Amino acid sequence: MEAAILILILLLVVIWAWRMVNWLWLTPKRLERLLREQGLEGKPYKFFVGDTKEIEKMKKEGLSKPMDLFSHDIVPRVFSFFHHSINTHGKICFTWFGPIPRVILTDPDLIKDVLNKMNEFGRINMHPQLKFLVPGLVSHEGERWSKHRKIINPAFNLEKLKNMFPPFIKCCDDLISKWEEMLGSDGSSEIDVWPFLHNMASDAISRTAFGSSFEEGRRIFQLLKEQIELTVEIISKVYIPGWRFVPTTKQRRMKAIDKEIKCSLTDIINNRVKALETGEATKMDLLGILLESNQKEIEEQGNNKNIGMNNEDVIAECKLFYFAGHETVSSLLVWTMILLSMYPDWQTRARKEILQVFGNRKPDFDGLSHLKIVTMILNEVLRLYPPVLSLARKVRKDVKLGNLSLPSEVQVFLPILLVHHDCEVWGDDAKEFKPERFSEGVLKATNGRVSLFPFGGGPRICIGQNFALLEVKIALSIILQRFSFQLSPTYTHAPTAWLTLQPQYGAHLILHKLET
Repeated sequence: MEAAILILILLLVVIWAWRMVNWLWLTPKRLERLLREQGLEGKPYKFFVGDTKEIEKMKKEGLSKPMDLFSHDIVPRVFSFFHHSINTHGKICFTWFGPIPRVILTDPDLIKDVLNKMNEFGRINMHPQLKFLVPGLVSHEGERWSKHRKIINPAFNLEKLKNMFPPFIKCCDDLISKWEEMLGSDGSSEIDVWPFLHNMASDAISRTAFGSSFEEGRRIFQLLKEQIELTVEIISKVYIPGWRFVPTTKQRRMKAIDKEIKCSLTDIINNRVKALETGEATKMDLLGILLESNQKEIEEQGNNKNIGMNNEDVIAECKLFYFAGHETVSSLLVWTMILLSMYPDWQTRARKEILQVFGNRKPDFDGLSHLKIVTMILNEVLRLYPPVLSLARKVRKDVKLGNLSLPSEVQVFLPILLVHHDCEVWGDDAKEFKPERFSEGVLKATNGRVSLFPFGGGPRICIGQNFALLEVKIALSIILQRFSFQLSPTYTHAPTAWLTLQPQYGAHLILHKLET
């Protein structure tokens, strides 16, 4: 009996060891050979770590010194390793994400195929720690993704978004009041606008998603901020399977934060569900619309446990609202203010258009569609300083992509930032701020190619795109009605990737109150 148990244990050890050798050496070397046979170049595979250490080393070097004040050539600083890889190995090459090869694609036609063919290119297996931050829709595939997308869609319908106007306006008015209190006797003041914009975006997602103010939801955002910091620190290191189960101080803290956030969101959701059950009218915020859509789906399809979303699903989507809703908006808004400070002529043109459309009145939904210059500016900011810098997809099965034959287990890497700055795609002025390139719309500027995709593309395009742009246009309109602004002498131009693209040393601007 003891001999049999010993043999079984030995057999399990051998199987485990074989799987480790296959995962960490045999498979990577086989995939590397298949890619090189097609003429693709990249660094030789390094056991287990791949290119991780070099990525971190070059990232630190890139962020160690700021950029020239009016330079928008941010790729070498923010995407230093991938910039180096393409310059060394060509525009289609491969890098190593641990033991997994990632083929870098910069051709808009190939990118379009990847984004549109969900059955062939699926989402990558998310780092376990990232699931704390971005659960919900972005982490699903197949039928579950389709079900959630169908239920969530109504919440982001343009007609429904009209109901978000009052809370958006309220958040912007609160921001303006805070800035006015900080002005000196001459009506001006130097302010680091970045934390204010971040808080305003947090306030807006609280009010529009849950009908609560930032003050009431402040604890959730404090926890999220800490969770983001821990996540960035953890995912920058080589992923070791099973390591998340080791009860380190960081791992325990991550789980405690997740539990507290879930408890807070559970209370909000349960109170809302009880209100619906007692016959109260649906509140026209994102959560209310989501719960109403979910209930409708359940009633139409029958009370099957696989129909609709359960409480855990709703909580996951709420966490995604919180995280994506304020990170994307605050990033886009801060870079817009920085660039309009660098280019006062465009700031003047944007303000003139806003005053022509709204005067000194609060912005309204219909008027936003007439802001052509503002839209041109936002498209150019999204091109030069996209909040999300890249996307990655895994090859589900051996597939033909252009002239490439990609084996399963390979990943494709879509470097949004690199494509947005590519002179072969955008012309010799690709690294210059020129909103006029969008004067005839995105389709004309891109020649119908997928060369501007800050929100992704294809069926999985960001569901909150309209929400984010609506909020940014409202905020920018109200700010430009009340203030002019310029770069402070203390401003340091240092874009950095921290989940989203952010100003490393803040956004120090000098604000001047305008006569109304």
